[in-house]
Amino acid sequence: MSIWHLIILLIVVVVIFGTGKLRNIGADLGGAMRDFKKGLSGDEEDAAKRKQAEERLQADPPRAADSATQSQRDSSDAK
Repeated sequence: MSIWHLIILLIVVVVIFGTGKLRNIGADLGGAMRDFKKGLSGDEEDAAKRKQAEERLQADPPRAADSATQSQRDSSDAK
């Protein structure tokens, strides 16, 4: 294919679709690529956030309930 074939093909595409539709297609394609990149980086960010949350839970475990509260729960379960 020579440069003339490409120019004629470009003219035919512009005549058929018009410049407005071509502009919209470009914007849609750019938005799709941006969302795809965001989705790929989002997986890494989510994994990092989960890892940080797990580390915080291991470093600061929840407080144990005092014995009076536990005995109250046990007595209410027996009823």
